[in-house]
Amino acid sequence: MRQISSLLQGLARSLSVGRDRRGDGAGAGDGKAAAPAVLRTSGTVWGEGSETFAAVCSRRGEKGTNQDCSIVWEGFGCQEDTIFCGIFDGHGPWGHYVAKAVRDALPPSLLCHWQEALTLASLIDGEKKLGDCRFDLWKQSYVAACAAVDDELRRSRRLDAVYSGSTALSVVKQGDLLVVANVGDSRAVLGTFTSDGGALAAVQLTVDFKPNLPQEKERIRRCNGQVYCLADEPGVYRVWQPSRDSPGLAMSRAFGDYSVKDYGVISAPEVTQRKIGSRDQFVILATDGVWDVLSNEEAVQIVAATPDRGKAAKRLVECAVRAWRRRRRGIAVDDCSAICLFFHSPPS
Repeated sequence: MRQISSLLQGLARSLSVGRDRRGDGAGAGDGKAAAPAVLRTSGTVWGEGSETFAAVCSRRGEKGTNQDCSIVWEGFGCQEDTIFCGIFDGHGPWGHYVAKAVRDALPPSLLCHWQEALTLASLIDGEKKLGDCRFDLWKQSYVAACAAVDDELRRSRRLDAVYSGSTALSVVKQGDLLVVANVGDSRAVLGTFTSDGGALAAVQLTVDFKPNLPQEKERIRRCNGQVYCLADEPGVYRVWQPSRDSPGLAMSRAFGDYSVKDYGVISAPEVTQRKIGSRDQFVILATDGVWDVLSNEEAVQIVAATPDRGKAAKRLVECAVRAWRRRRRGIAVDDCSAICLFFHSPPS
């Protein structure tokens, strides 16, 4: 019971840190200077209790307000070996507000549900077996937290999320366990060596939840929603209400978007895991503005080729913006945001 008590005390401290300490984006080039516990802007965070290092960058596109936002929470849950990274992409007239609301609500909600699940599991199975079910605890906590946040957003009187919403892609790294949770069409890509001394490869860790995916399309149609492309947007599948040409949502999972929640759009996350090994170097979390113009392999090579890790996310975003202007001329550049989380200290 002593471990449970310390975890509950850590939760209280962690929630206090999440409220009171906001990152200002400052970070030294080597990432080892004092860093904020919680970073909500572009910048860097060094994981003091581990070898992790995170670089974050977001750039507004040409469509108006930047609707992307992010968070990096080092020492998540007051666990020295744990870090939370999340990236959120809003859409609709109030999408930037929805994205920030989800960003601010999801991490503490996840922590609360995780502590509850951890306490219950320790009482039932004993503390010695907790290590065997780490992923299961995080998965059930993510599912419960996403449902709670979406319900809270629906009931909010301050925010109109009927025709606005947000994606949410996040990871929790706890020791050698990487938990990935995805709602929407942002993407996580791992940079890993194929063998000792081999080439660096890109491994996609998430599914882009677009409406035309067979399982997503089937669910939407079972709920009487429609999935089709407009004549001037071939290949861009959207979700529509059964008897109206609205809202035309280009993803099948999101927070908010209550105009189509009764027609098959859900906020349930896909939660997966990976045990991080010595060959795994970093993971990229980025919004669709990056992936619309860069392949997984291009993104991994850009990050790997950046000498200063603190500038990796910035360089990736800059390359995406240039690719928009080169490959999609005449189309407004989308907001582009990325988090690069490195797993190991750089070689000396």
